[in-house]
Amino acid sequence: MLRLHRRHLRSCPHTSLSYRRCTCPVWVFGSVNGKRVRQSLDTVSWKTAEEKLRALDPDEAPVKMTLKFAGDRFTSDCESRGLAPESVNKYKLLLRDMYASLGESLPLKGITADDLAAHRETWKLSAISARKRLERLRTFFRFCQERGWVKNNPAVFLKAPQSKPKEIVPFSEAELEKILWAAEQYRELFPMSREYGKKVKAFVLVLRYTGLRIRDVACLRVGALKDRKIFMPTQKTGSQVWIPVPESVVTALKEIQGFGDHYFWSGNGLPKSAVADWQRTLAKVFKAAHVKGNPHKFRHTFATTLLQKGVSIEIVARLLGHADIRITQRHYSHWIPARQLELESAVEKAWKL
Repeated sequence: MLRLHRRHLRSCPHTSLSYRRCTCPVWVFGSVNGKRVRQSLDTVSWKTAEEKLRALDPDEAPVKMTLKFAGDRFTSDCESRGLAPESVNKYKLLLRDMYASLGESLPLKGITADDLAAHRETWKLSAISARKRLERLRTFFRFCQERGWVKNNPAVFLKAPQSKPKEIVPFSEAELEKILWAAEQYRELFPMSREYGKKVKAFVLVLRYTGLRIRDVACLRVGALKDRKIFMPTQKTGSQVWIPVPESVVTALKEIQGFGDHYFWSGNGLPKSAVADWQRTLAKVFKAAHVKGNPHKFRHTFATTLLQKGVSIEIVARLLGHADIRITQRHYSHWIPARQLELESAVEKAWKL
């Protein structure tokens, strides 16, 4: 058991060993695992001393760490590290669900893998979403473990859900023609769209020929177009992307250049609101074109088209802004003609066909 106390200087008028406002150094004394401890914590702050004490012996800390306190410290750390607001919000949502399920005042060191398994049973998520949330849960408890608040990470004992990767199906050339037609006719199909309707064709073309995510296109700035290339740091990975585009994309963007600092967003409100508006707009376009799809399917079409035309998967990975080429390989490797021919040749050679 460890305890804190002040080692008062001779000139100090205080006598209490735990007076918090005193500026004398804080020491720790006691024993841990049978070993006697008596040392200075190199601080005059009682709060800092308590944090160091928790790192030395979390089970005997003077202030028992609760789930809510740990969650607040974790989100503050995420914000101080400059994580994207979307990522921080996902962590906050995870913690809110944990508070509702386990209780804010639950001692952190008392949370077991079985408690987390029972909490996971309340999730109403697909396998892919559940897998990502489990990764965030492990990250939170790893943070707590590194701070010395818990000895083990109970989330690592939860197995990830089984999920089959979705087959990548890009738009066909016929479907792209129908979508572009519906985008051109958007103002006539939906007269109330007015000036907004002029942007639909340009939005579809940028999605088609850049492979950017819908949020990146919705937040595209006017100055991002230079010399028939579009430059933009992707919001998800922060990577810098330069993408050459056809003349049809340049022309479509120049026709709407007078709509503020952004091509497709007024700049007012939150970006996620603009994304939601464009998702509804594109849903109308797909319905008018009698095509089943979603905005992300343009990204698949961009990637598979380049691969089929002989562009290396390394270049495609950089254009897509993937932080790891293995992500690109997992989703698109079967679209590389050279690899398919290599597989067929190996099989034919084995059987001497």
